[in-house]
Amino acid sequence: MPSNKSVSDAPIVQFTNCRILRDHQLQREDLWVREGKILNPEKLFFDEKGSADVQLDCKDSIIAPGFIDVQINGGFGVDFSLATDDFKSGIDLVSQKILSHGVTSFCPTLVTSPPSVYHQVLPQISVRNGGAHGAGILGAHLEGPFISKEKKGAHPEHCLRTFEAGAFQDLLATYGSLDGVQIVTLAPEMRRSSEVIQELTKRGICVSLGHSVANLSQAEEAVQHGATFITHLFNAMLPFHHRDPGIVGLLTSDKIPAGRRVFYGMISDGIHTNPAALRIAHRAHPKGLVLVTDAIAGMGLAPGRHTLGQQVVEIDGLNTYIAGTKTLSGSVATMDTCVRHFQEATGCSVETALEAASLHPAQLLGIEHKKGTLNYGSDADFLMLNDSLYVQATYIAGEEVWRQDVLGM
Repeated sequence: MPSNKSVSDAPIVQFTNCRILRDHQLQREDLWVREGKILNPEKLFFDEKGSADVQLDCKDSIIAPGFIDVQINGGFGVDFSLATDDFKSGIDLVSQKILSHGVTSFCPTLVTSPPSVYHQVLPQISVRNGGAHGAGILGAHLEGPFISKEKKGAHPEHCLRTFEAGAFQDLLATYGSLDGVQIVTLAPEMRRSSEVIQELTKRGICVSLGHSVANLSQAEEAVQHGATFITHLFNAMLPFHHRDPGIVGLLTSDKIPAGRRVFYGMISDGIHTNPAALRIAHRAHPKGLVLVTDAIAGMGLAPGRHTLGQQVVEIDGLNTYIAGTKTLSGSVATMDTCVRHFQEATGCSVETALEAASLHPAQLLGIEHKKGTLNYGSDADFLMLNDSLYVQATYIAGEEVWRQDVLGM
């Protein structure tokens, strides 16, 4: 039956023989794509009297939304916290390479740096759609420098800053501009942080709590002022204590404003968080869990010495340390590895594991109407995976941008 092109001349592609992650369940149905969007087949059949121009047999693959990584410091020798002449080609390289990990959108993350670095690097990070050139850029994640000295982790102490009388103006002067900034991680116990959180939230920037010694009431106050995220839960914060659970207590707090959800990032690499801690967090607040890689420049490279902003780090197996110490400094995990480890460690469903890397980060950033789901009308950014959750192919806007070669499958 010929297609009826009254609505659009663009070809319609029908992905058959697959299980689609939709409405939190794997459903055995076909996926229809036109002009980079997920198409409602009922409207196509009944309103347009149309049919597919191309049919693709998915050979019983799982089709899931593309992964969204909201905390990635670099990879493949590229460090987003270093101001280099070829910064743009570096970010292009990373966005290309992470397609094989199933990442279709990401937030390039800068760790605590001198103002000169922000002023040079941030103008070179522009929000853009993904495609054959690589994963889409959703905006920068600025992790620091307004964080706690006691919980600085791998962040250089000499670059840390506090909010002075100007508070928000201090932040603007440090970063130079907030154009293209999507997330800011700060320590909520810092003086004047409340007004900064309110100002950032007003501008549509997600505020995350991290690298902090905040107690629970300070964390709750930050959420009441607009903070919605926790940067790598358990890492670089006070450990859980039964009399004052600190930031971790937000997972079960009864002081969260009605209609608001607190999300939390987890580095599910088997190194940063014991599987038992991962299970505790997931069982306490499953709908808030967002998988992040926190990957550094050494991801995808052999063990040895690499950088994380101003610091030299050493990769030893899957561990990454500040050189000469045992301070963890980011990870070398890939997003698909984190998804598999999360599922294995928690025993959660395949659907839950996949949504922690797609739906939840999209909800955190308020983009779930176009990313993170396979609902009708949303962007056709999706993955084909096998039952063990290994990525077989990555699609952006309905176009194949990466495929596992047959020999490697």
